[in-house]
Amino acid sequence: MTYHPKSEFMNMMMTRGFLADCTDYQGLDEALSRGVVPAYIGFDATAKSLHVGSLIQIMMLRWLQKTGHKPITLMGGGTTKVGDPSFRADERPLLGPEQIDDNIAGIKQVFAAYLDYSDAPTGAMMINNAEWLDGLNYLDFLRDIGRHFSINRMLSFESVKSRLDREQSLSFLEFNYMILQAYDFLELNRRYGCLLQMGGSDQWGNIVNGIDLTRRVLDHEIYGLTSPLLTTSDGKKMGKSQSGAVWLNADMCSPYEFWQFWRNTTDADTGRFLKLYTELPIEECDRLGALEGSDINQAKIILANEVTTLLHGAEAAQAAEATAREVFEKGGVGDDLPTLTLSPDDLGDGMSIVQVIVKSGLAKSGKEAKRLIAENGAKLNDEALTDAGLIIDAAALSQPIKLSAGKKRHALVQLG
Repeated sequence: MTYHPKSEFMNMMMTRGFLADCTDYQGLDEALSRGVVPAYIGFDATAKSLHVGSLIQIMMLRWLQKTGHKPITLMGGGTTKVGDPSFRADERPLLGPEQIDDNIAGIKQVFAAYLDYSDAPTGAMMINNAEWLDGLNYLDFLRDIGRHFSINRMLSFESVKSRLDREQSLSFLEFNYMILQAYDFLELNRRYGCLLQMGGSDQWGNIVNGIDLTRRVLDHEIYGLTSPLLTTSDGKKMGKSQSGAVWLNADMCSPYEFWQFWRNTTDADTGRFLKLYTELPIEECDRLGALEGSDINQAKIILANEVTTLLHGAEAAQAAEATAREVFEKGGVGDDLPTLTLSPDDLGDGMSIVQVIVKSGLAKSGKEAKRLIAENGAKLNDEALTDAGLIIDAAALSQPIKLSAGKKRHALVQLG
């Protein structure tokens, strides 16, 4: 791409690796150069926390604000009732209003760490699309909005086509999702002057629909920008670890586990992740990403510290690094390790080590825990664990015990 942006925001997006596609590079760049551009990303409230997969979008909103523009975090209080079918093989489970509100309250905590919500011209706004979706009259909506959508065109979008090609059912409910998302952009433009929608590249079809609808109904010029769908260099979806999703809320993933996720980044991803997930200068990201051998580990510690500081604060990052040093370099037991507390009732006459490993989160099932032991991947207090029939009783827990799965995953087990 030979386009050289004038605006600081577009320059950041292009040089740091955030940009996959844009509906009108020049038009958007000029709008960003003229004054404050309100821009939004939508987040559906399907869980109490977002996970690491959403962090690229959150960082885009953060850079938007840092370069003098206005971020809007749109919570899908309305659209979550339908569920986004984009690139999914199955229909999402439907949630009730109370569960959705509860999830939105959980998600809000994270945004406050990255964005400044205030009345300033560039102050972030949090808006719930239930504001306009909950009160819609179906017949009015069909007549005023539905008539602008071509079914032929909707069927041609990759997110829909991939589902139909696999001959998996796509319900009418889900098919409506892209109309509702397009309507969100129209309403945000009408109510708040929003000029830009951003999202992952799987949202391209939905974003283009919103731009088209707003042009037809309001005759306003608005823009869309997407980020690449991130996979790690070993082909895994970003945001997943061996033990499942890496959540952003501290009560669902401790700052230590979060720090450890970034510390375990593969060598090939380190430079790219420093550009996307930290605010270090690009030259420094390139320098650190080019380190080799054992030196790259220092770059990964910097990555883990920078990302953890943004989300959980500097103290949490320092505590996580100290715990990691204690656990890895000195073979000790750090204060910040994920901890399983068992009550005397839980233990009864004793609990098998296999059950303890599963409960601590180091294995997903008894079968996996047994395989870990059989393949010499499990340790108890830094000694190889070879007996899958071992029983842990109250006497064994007179002191906390440390369990390890491989070299990088550890947990403490203690008696409550």
